[in-house]
Amino acid sequence: MNSKHVRQTFIDYFKERGHTVVPSAPIFPKDDPSLLFTNAGMNQFKNIFLGISNEQHLRRAVDSQKCMRVSGKHNDLEEVGRDHHHHTFFEMLGNWSFGDYYKKDAIVWAWELLTRVWKLPREALYVTVYTTDDEADLFWKDHTDVLHDHISHLQENFWEMGDTGPCGFCSEIHIDRGAGHCVNEHKPGHVCGVGASGCGRFVELWNLVFMQNNKDKNGTITELPSKNIDTGMGFERLLAVLQDKHSNYDTDVFRPIIDQLEKMTGKSYGHGDEGTPFRVIADHIRALIFAIADGALPSNLGRGYVLRRLLRRAYRFGRKLGFHGPFLHTLVPTVVSIMGDAYPELKERSDFVQKILLSEEQSFEKTLDKGLLLFEEIAKKAASKVVAGSDVFMLYDTYGFPPDLTAQLAEEAGLSIDQPGFEKEMEAQRERARSASKFKDMAKEGGVWTAVSEGPGSLFAGYDLLSCDTPVRKVRKTKEGYDFVFEKTPFYPEGGGQCADSGIATFEEGVIEIYDTRKEGEDIVHKARCEGEIDFSRSTTANLQVDADRRADIRRNHTATHIIQTALRQAVGDHVKQSGSSVTPDRFRFDFTHFQALSDSEIAAVEKAANSAVLADLPVVTEVTSPEEAQAKGALAFFNEKYGNKVRMVSIPGTSVELCGGTHAARTGEIGYIRILSESSVSTGIRRIEAVTGRAFGDLFRAEAAAMRSLSLSFKTPFIKVLDRIAEMGERMRGLEKELAQVKQQQALKELDTFLAQAIEVKGIRVVRARLDNADKDTFALFCDALAAKAGSAVTAAIAASEGKVMVFAAVSDDLVASRKLNAGAIVNKIAVIVGGKGGGKPNRAQAGGKDAVKVPEAYAAIGPIVESMA
Repeated sequence: MNSKHVRQTFIDYFKERGHTVVPSAPIFPKDDPSLLFTNAGMNQFKNIFLGISNEQHLRRAVDSQKCMRVSGKHNDLEEVGRDHHHHTFFEMLGNWSFGDYYKKDAIVWAWELLTRVWKLPREALYVTVYTTDDEADLFWKDHTDVLHDHISHLQENFWEMGDTGPCGFCSEIHIDRGAGHCVNEHKPGHVCGVGASGCGRFVELWNLVFMQNNKDKNGTITELPSKNIDTGMGFERLLAVLQDKHSNYDTDVFRPIIDQLEKMTGKSYGHGDEGTPFRVIADHIRALIFAIADGALPSNLGRGYVLRRLLRRAYRFGRKLGFHGPFLHTLVPTVVSIMGDAYPELKERSDFVQKILLSEEQSFEKTLDKGLLLFEEIAKKAASKVVAGSDVFMLYDTYGFPPDLTAQLAEEAGLSIDQPGFEKEMEAQRERARSASKFKDMAKEGGVWTAVSEGPGSLFAGYDLLSCDTPVRKVRKTKEGYDFVFEKTPFYPEGGGQCADSGIATFEEGVIEIYDTRKEGEDIVHKARCEGEIDFSRSTTANLQVDADRRADIRRNHTATHIIQTALRQAVGDHVKQSGSSVTPDRFRFDFTHFQALSDSEIAAVEKAANSAVLADLPVVTEVTSPEEAQAKGALAFFNEKYGNKVRMVSIPGTSVELCGGTHAARTGEIGYIRILSESSVSTGIRRIEAVTGRAFGDLFRAEAAAMRSLSLSFKTPFIKVLDRIAEMGERMRGLEKELAQVKQQQALKELDTFLAQAIEVKGIRVVRARLDNADKDTFALFCDALAAKAGSAVTAAIAASEGKVMVFAAVSDDLVASRKLNAGAIVNKIAVIVGGKGGGKPNRAQAGGKDAVKVPEAYAAIGPIVESMA
């Protein structure tokens, strides 16, 4: 049972029970300052539990949440890799109820999934409940087949999110993994069992939290607005059980990474101390990739510092495997292949993640060797086997060694570090910065710039360069981090229809992401994401690096817009003029003047003409000239732009001459192919073409080719005849559907007498009830009409569910409307409320819809009581 199947089985199991599938929240909470990282599945639902907000109107939810525990209350970092079950990054499977179901359903469904779906033996499962939670104890005994002597009451079964916040009783499900799974089982005084400290044989699988309380800062516990369910099951531990692996690291979410490390190093993995480097790297690379993909970046502050610690710890353990250079970034494709289907953001940002990791590795590599040599000298001179706090600080400040890394080196050398002395040095440095730095009053968010260096700024060098070293001219604080203006930059600012470049800026204190570039007056403003603050008394220069692959895609698309304009004028007429464009990495949009939709043959002619220029591999020539000379050479400029004394002219010989300030391919052949995706109307007289080139076209072509191959194989037909075959199948399908509908209707009508015979009497009123399974709308309507007609003097009510939607019908015979004042609209509305819907109609006939198919049995059972309450 592979990990993808296990994860999907969990999601599908609860989806079938009316739960909304909720995507994982980011690995770091963007609106909760109390958390560096998301450390539990319930974090994103905190406001729902507290009754503050529920914008999605969730009643039931299921998810697989990305989590990290490396700091604060849940600091597991020092144990990671040295044992087989601690992790920094992990997935938490969870199902949730927000004022909907409670203890009984949570218990029954958890037990059913474990024992019936995943076939875990009940003899190996143990349950704990809170000391006084007799209600949960009773549900376990009455509604599952858990062995009664496997239930125990523990004081520890009270769950709290933290010192304050939601809390409540909980019930844990543990599994006995058998002899040989606990490293302490033969130690004197240790007895394996549920709740035993350090026991690896009896492990917790699932925690069901019955969350109905809230604790404030004074310790006062009050009732939440509703009773809720919050469950959590560690995915990696579950996999070890289901895949029958001794260690989490032997499961298929870790083992491919370890296998890759074995191939790269020629060393073999083992479960003892010799395997620690493999486990550290396999764990830390997952954490780093997920965090960076979600937008966190290594730095010296906050969660960025945690990521830097993880990377440097993994890098150091790589040395133990024989790596002497950057290697972590090469593991990104392996992790993406394991996790990318479940978390598509990994695929989307894999290139960016690799670049960030490589940059960090290269930076650390430069200082690591020097720092290690210096540490050896310090260790030789350490008095009383203690590394002085001043030396720890020097290693940190000069060589980027975090104190925990120095502590690890010291421990391996039989030494310790003077932690208080290091803290004293750190505080002295902070004080020097506060008193000396002229940047200590850097403007708060609000648009005020602070000068960093003097001189001209915003020279665009991106036509010739993708990277450069440059002084920072000025900076301002923003909500996301900082805005920068540099002396020069390779980053193209959004303009002329072309989107902005993105990439990274490397300062002395770390790497930050440049996510947008814009013009403000004469300034080219680089917008950066950054946590905390940068000391610009030290970081006055930066290395700017444009995302080269992204820029190449943009260049291809921008040059393609010039080619498309010429192709349109050739195929449609000289009246075509560009009225706007949008150039992004994955596609381009071209708006043009034209009076009607292009025909299929015209679109084909435009595409053919455009690709003739592409296949000719023509040079794309740029030159700076005067507007008059450009006009004399036939340059097109249709935007009513204001031009200066000099303009940039982009020429493709024999094809196009335009004024343009954007970035372009060097030759048309770089475009690869121009594929028109659509042609549509923007407004009267303005048409729009959307198209792809290069890598995006390659992806589209492969997807279409794969689809055609699949269809060809499925229909056992040559692909050129697939469309004819589909048309034939469609006609046949419509005929079969018509026949099936007739059969369903006939079958439903056959059941009329059965339902009539099962009629009940309520206060002297005959009530005919019916429930149909999988009836379509037409069949249900036909059946209800026939049932009401045949029922005579009676109240008739019917309910059916089809494809998750519920249909409700009620009819009251005219004599009962007159004599008993019964109303079909009121009856149907009360039934509909139970299934999450509403409806109405006339006194003698009404219908309604609902969306909660799970409650159809409850609604059917309520028909009699509803009529009785209204009679």
